[in-house]
Amino acid sequence: MAGDAGCGAREWLAVDETAAAFLSRSLSTRPPILLPPPLHRAPLRPGNVVEIAGPSNSGKSQLLLMAAVQCILPKEWEGVYFGGLGKAVMYIDLDCRFDVLRLAQILRKRITQGCGSAHPPSEDFEKDVSKDKFHSFQDALFSDCMKRFLYVRCYNSSELIAALKSLNSQSEARSKVLGIGIYFLLLDSIGAFYWIDRAPQPTTESKGTTLSFQSITENVVQEIRKFLQLQPVLLLVTKAPTYGEGITTSNDFQRGSSKYVLDDSTASRYSKREEEKNSSCHEYMPSAWQTLVTHRIKLQDLAQEAGLSSEQDNDALSVHTSEWVHPPLNTKEKFYIKDVSS
Repeated sequence: MAGDAGCGAREWLAVDETAAAFLSRSLSTRPPILLPPPLHRAPLRPGNVVEIAGPSNSGKSQLLLMAAVQCILPKEWEGVYFGGLGKAVMYIDLDCRFDVLRLAQILRKRITQGCGSAHPPSEDFEKDVSKDKFHSFQDALFSDCMKRFLYVRCYNSSELIAALKSLNSQSEARSKVLGIGIYFLLLDSIGAFYWIDRAPQPTTESKGTTLSFQSITENVVQEIRKFLQLQPVLLLVTKAPTYGEGITTSNDFQRGSSKYVLDDSTASRYSKREEEKNSSCHEYMPSAWQTLVTHRIKLQDLAQEAGLSSEQDNDALSVHTSEWVHPPLNTKEKFYIKDVSS
């Protein structure tokens, strides 16, 4: 009996593949994902949870839209290389600020760039391909890409949990229709219902019991973990900072009107408060969420850092900085967000 047990253990420990074979198998099952800057610095794979943190106007939603376009755009379309993934995306909007026109602009810009690199403007190209045929090619590709974009809007945490519970069934349904399941899950933004959920929430299961913000977050994390076990996807989540009562920032004035101009004394006072707030900004998400996150990147608008708000500084408003907090890369990079229609 002892000899048989030892023989079984030796067989279980026996090497059945080399290290090179193991790496090849791992990379084929979960290949690295190439995303546009600044998300390209850290190696990301399906199953990772990336938290994109930063204040308002720091470019968080813009990065989600760029990642979505990278995912739904095919790698190649009728012989033209576009460099996308050709996969499906689900965008869960919690802030109710999703801009479909912005998504369309970014997607059409990428399509135009791909067509331009494959067929640079020339007289021969004008002779071979008519303008109508060229536009119909772009419209057909645009329509094909948008079929892989799924949009869900949630108005409270209960709707968010319900949407997460249905992720697997929706992915399977999408796979039957298009032959591909959900590859990117985008959530904008995780702290949208923070102040609502801080108040005790009555449950429908039993009278007299309430749900705390921590228990709601644990339910959200549990549903995400279930889905990641069934189908590994790349999860990109935005998170805006939340501030205590009585704290006002210069960005609060900008939200009311983009043309609002502060006098020098007010601008300096609120820019100083902004600096103090940034240095003391605390992590408000429970530990259950923090343990779920595998990567974290922090964004900042240079105009907010400098306290700029006047119209003459509009050019500087497109300059942003990114810093990988986890894993720490010890570098802060600049990236630019410009109107793609210009």
